[in-house]
Amino acid sequence: MTEQEHHFPCTACGSDLRFDPGDDRLICDHCGHVEAIEVTRTARGGIKELDFRTAIDNRLSAEEIEETRVITCPNCGATTEHDADTHAAECPFCATPVVTGTGTHRHIKPRGLLPFDLDEGRARDALINWLGSLWFAPNGLTDYARKGRKMNGIYVPYWTFDADTKSSYRGQRGTHYYETKTVVRDGKRKQVRVRKTRWRPASGRVARFFDDVLVLASRSLPKRYTDGLEPWDLSALEPYKPEYLAGFRAEGYQVELADGFTEARQYMDRMILRDVKYDIGGDEQRVSDVDTHVSDVTFKHILLPVWLAAYKYRGKSYRFVVNGRTGRVQGERPYSAWKITFAVLFGLIVALIVGYVIAMNQ
Repeated sequence: MTEQEHHFPCTACGSDLRFDPGDDRLICDHCGHVEAIEVTRTARGGIKELDFRTAIDNRLSAEEIEETRVITCPNCGATTEHDADTHAAECPFCATPVVTGTGTHRHIKPRGLLPFDLDEGRARDALINWLGSLWFAPNGLTDYARKGRKMNGIYVPYWTFDADTKSSYRGQRGTHYYETKTVVRDGKRKQVRVRKTRWRPASGRVARFFDDVLVLASRSLPKRYTDGLEPWDLSALEPYKPEYLAGFRAEGYQVELADGFTEARQYMDRMILRDVKYDIGGDEQRVSDVDTHVSDVTFKHILLPVWLAAYKYRGKSYRFVVNGRTGRVQGERPYSAWKITFAVLFGLIVALIVGYVIAMNQ
């Protein structure tokens, strides 16, 4: 296996080229030379899927596997690729200083990716605007972000799964009806309508084909952050080319394929249960049993673009993520103690003034 370094020397001056977000090209920051990336446009579903059972049985062909040098953060556990000349780095996920080892990661190659569309400047603007919109956020942190501390562009690993499902179910269909009863309230007899439910047995079958069920393959970031970056336009996936990684870093997947499919099945089961309840109909549904047959399971390993900002401010770490395509921001909610204290005191003063005015008018 070869080690993946993602270096592309400039043909004009020999410096490293980098991918230019928003354009299908590599650019040299040293001399300004530009080289186009040959783009292979594919229709939705055009990127080849791999057979899930073949992968689980370790029968994938050698061309589907690669080995890369990696940095493993001792604090958050993130695994990111690096080149042979890197000997020390800062973890892009939590800002912890990391001294690299010589570890390697053997994994399934990515099949596709979404290239970065936002450069660092636009990602920083999105972060600053988001911080500025938060009540009680410390001004110092916003200023710290504005002053230009470097953000890291990371390709985050995901799995996508396709599957054909056929389910048989048993349950009950509930239909509401009303009866009129006489009740006594406050010594008076009143007529009231009481809702009741009539239950009848129900059974049947439902079928659904699942396409590109997306599962995060990283444990370096809280899932609530990455979920908040959705939706991703997977119809715009490009076939994997290392040129898109030039100047960026890629995280190795930490969620293995089998575990990823377990999470995908949980999503599928929720959708199937929704289909079953719709099929039962009525006003209410009870589902006692669902038996699902899953077939034709395929998958892709893909990379999605995320800008990361990891700041240590007054002894506390803050992490923020920005969707590298849409600019959507998620992160830890910072609070300013003095702003909260000021707001509480201001509220008390306003309450005292209102109370005094009311008392004077009585």
